[in-house]
Amino acid sequence: MFSHVFLGVSNFERALAFYRALMPVLGVQERFCDKERPWAGWQSHPEPRPLFLIGRPFDGQPHAAGNGQMIAFLAQSRDDVDQAYAIALANGGTSEGAPGLRPEYHANYYGAYFRDTEGNKLCVACHSAP
Repeated sequence: MFSHVFLGVSNFERALAFYRALMPVLGVQERFCDKERPWAGWQSHPEPRPLFLIGRPFDGQPHAAGNGQMIAFLAQSRDDVDQAYAIALANGGTSEGAPGLRPEYHANYYGAYFRDTEGNKLCVACHSAP
């Protein structure tokens, strides 16, 4: 469905450290990093898309986190959700909802919510039964 998702950041080095810690838990590999631009991308596996990208906003204006926008990453297990949440908070993220079942979405929805170092809202969710 998606070709790529791009999140703006103001402090590239801080955001890069955050995502370099988080993405391996989700099994997502770094594809490139260009600190001069600055931007970096992670790709899905085994297909090369969708890409997840962070970088300075193209228009040169300061990054501003949106209200109501959220990106949700798919986790393969509930343990991965727990680990991703812990890593996010240990690397400068802030909690928006601890890992747990959210039966209002469906019986097996297990998710965690947090903001990255730039204030972007993220979710890591597993849809499988334990």
